[in-house]
Amino acid sequence: MRLQKRRVVGASVVAVGAALALAGCGAGQITQTNTMLPAVNGAMAQAGKLVLRDAGLVNRNDCQQAYESGASAPLTLVIANDGTADDELVSVSSANAASATIEGQKAVVAGSKLLVGPATEGESVQQPESSSAAPTSTPASGSPTSPASASPSAGPTGQPTRIGHAEIVLQGIKQVVWPGQTVPVTFTFRDAGPVTAQLPIQAPTVELSCQPSESAGGEGH
Repeated sequence: MRLQKRRVVGASVVAVGAALALAGCGAGQITQTNTMLPAVNGAMAQAGKLVLRDAGLVNRNDCQQAYESGASAPLTLVIANDGTADDELVSVSSANAASATIEGQKAVVAGSKLLVGPATEGESVQQPESSSAAPTSTPASGSPTSPASASPSAGPTGQPTRIGHAEIVLQGIKQVVWPGQTVPVTFTFRDAGPVTAQLPIQAPTVELSCQPSESAGGEGH
């Protein structure tokens, strides 16, 4: 009789232990999920009233998608000015690039946006109307722009402004950049100052038909 009771008690202890172990495992998973950042297509950063959104390196739209050492990498992002005063993009730099070039508009008009990205062939740069003073930079001759630059938007004074467009290219990549990796890029503005963002390679903009390599096969877990 005593032996039978001991067996019942022992089975109960094992069951409780197993339940606690499962609960602990589940709690750990929930905690880890809460600390994980959601996957996004681009980086976000802020300097004063300027907000950088969807910042990244333009995808090469090929099967490799990586930027090799010595390559040039164009950037794509949106710089929004939520303030009441104009600002200006002074320079762009990266620890993983020899230099960076800025073509097109540098002024970030108050209450408007500056679109950064490769131009579409056949388009031309259009300067927006400044809400305070004329931009100090002159657009490169013949530099193309995005169709969005021709769309008016309401500025802080209620007057229509034009969304600007610029092209930023990192020159001389020092180390290979693969999809999933990020590149530190610092944007320096005249008034807002510098802000550094970790830029990933953006997702492809076209459907890629890539054949897996012979050595790509892996073993199951």
